[in-house]
Amino acid sequence: MEGLIIRTIKQDDNPVLAKIIRDSLAEFKANKPGTVYFDDRTDHLFEEFKVARSIYYVAAYDSKIIGGAGVYPTEKLPAGTCELVKLYLSPDARGKGIGKLLLEKCIAAARELGYSKMYLETMPELTVAIPMYEKSGFTYLPESQGCSGHTGCDIWMIKDLAL
Repeated sequence: MEGLIIRTIKQDDNPVLAKIIRDSLAEFKANKPGTVYFDDRTDHLFEEFKVARSIYYVAAYDSKIIGGAGVYPTEKLPAGTCELVKLYLSPDARGKGIGKLLLEKCIAAARELGYSKMYLETMPELTVAIPMYEKSGFTYLPESQGCSGHTGCDIWMIKDLAL
């Protein structure tokens, strides 16, 4: 897609990304307690991703931020496992393969950062994302892993990064 740039997050990106995340959750009626909608960290992604072995990518089209996704070493995940976090796109960016590009970029980064598995948490309301995760090799888990603090999520998936 000509004009699309995927880059790492900058501090100035915080308010735009927080709005995309919260607007997306509201759009899909997933703006419920226990989700990133009510998490203060959503407003400070640049600062959150200063943690070792983490990275957050921003997708921009013609200099306008249209979404993002990240890799994060969530507390108490099994050894060698990272979490795919905050993959959200603005409505006009969906259905164009940008989510898949961000996911692939995060998977490649996770491998480079030395992770062997990638975990994610989502909700049934996010109907567009779930098939993408399935097609990318994520399989379902019976319960949550780690301590993300997002108790509003009730779908948990994992991917072996060696595959």
